[in-house]
Amino acid sequence: MNTLLHPSYFPSISHFAAIIQADKLVFEVEDNFQKQTNRNRTYIYSPNGIQLLNIPIRHSKLGHQKTKEIQIENDSDWQKQHFKSLEAAYRSSPFFEYFEDDIRPFFEKKHTFLLDLNFETLEIISKCLRMKFDFETTTEYFHETDPKEILDFRFLANGKKDNSSFETYPQVFDDKHGFINNLSVLDLLFNEGKFAIDYLKNQKLLIK
Repeated sequence: MNTLLHPSYFPSISHFAAIIQADKLVFEVEDNFQKQTNRNRTYIYSPNGIQLLNIPIRHSKLGHQKTKEIQIENDSDWQKQHFKSLEAAYRSSPFFEYFEDDIRPFFEKKHTFLLDLNFETLEIISKCLRMKFDFETTTEYFHETDPKEILDFRFLANGKKDNSSFETYPQVFDDKHGFINNLSVLDLLFNEGKFAIDYLKNQKLLIK
C-alpha cells in the first residue's frame, strides 16, 4: 500500500516514522502551500524548552501558490541561526558530534526552492540512519484519497492536527523540562543515534 506524505523540514518523529514504516512512499508535490505548517518549520528541544525553527519564504501577491513553486527568502542568514540553535540544543547530546559532519554542510549553502530543501533534509536523515530512501511523487492533487489504496499521512505536515504520542527516550534537558513529545527527528537522532531507526519502526501511528 502507498503511504502519502508532504515533504517537510527535518520532519517530526511521527512524520519520519511513517516514512520508515511505509511499504511504498509517495510525496505530495502538487498541493497549494499552507502557512504555519511543518512544510517550512520544525521544533527542537532547546535549553529553554521547545523551540521553533522557521524557514523564511517569499510570499507571492498572486494568491495561492503550489508548494513546489515556493522560494526561500535568503536575505537573512537563517541557516547560520538554525545551526547555532541546534548546537545550543544538542552539542552535549550523545550523538551530535557523530552526525555533525553529515548535517553541517546543509546549513552552509543556499537553496532556492523549499521543496528541494525539504527533500535534501530527508536524504540527510536517511543517510544518517543508513536506510534506503526510495520514493515517488504525485502528478496531480486529490483532496480525498481511497483508504483501501493509500495511507494518507499528509495531515502530519500540520502539527496542530498531529496528536501522535510516543515512547519516551532520554533528552538533553529532560531534567529541566521533562520529556517533550514528537519533536524534529533530529532530536531523536542526536539523542539515540543508530537506535533511532528501531525506535521509529516500533512507534504506533495514528491514522485519520
